[in-house]
Amino acid sequence: MAATQRRGRRIMMTPGERDAFLTEQRTCRVATVSPDGAPHASTLWFAWDGSSLWLYSITRSRRWADLRQDQRIAVVVDAGEQYGELRGVELSGTVEFVGEAPRKGEPCAELEAPERLFARKNFGMDEMPHDGRHAWARLTPDAIASWDFRKLAGPR
Repeated sequence: MAATQRRGRRIMMTPGERDAFLTEQRTCRVATVSPDGAPHASTLWFAWDGSSLWLYSITRSRRWADLRQDQRIAVVVDAGEQYGELRGVELSGTVEFVGEAPRKGEPCAELEAPERLFARKNFGMDEMPHDGRHAWARLTPDAIASWDFRKLAGPR
């Protein structure tokens, strides 16, 4: 169960708004910790299933190497150009690795739903193409914070 957001309640997204936002957005910013303690931020496509963020990462990336050493992660998904349009969600916790790494398409019941979501959202396909270079990490967040500055203007 994710921690409850305490600050910014006025601009916080409802659970339905948050789920809709995470479902429609494509790109997230992922922050990991390197073995020497240095932070590393990178962008990545993702899928949201209503309770977990599914990250499909190249296994030869610094991000993947960092996560194999330290599963702690923070992820931001945001949108908006002008101040009054800014909205986003920050999720944090530890990832779990799911399925083979790298993913070549071995049957994995746990990946059926996220791969279908990811393939439809990012490729317009019903089945996930596997390239043998990527693998899955699942973040079921310990904490979630959200904001929608459009709420500062009052009811829409």
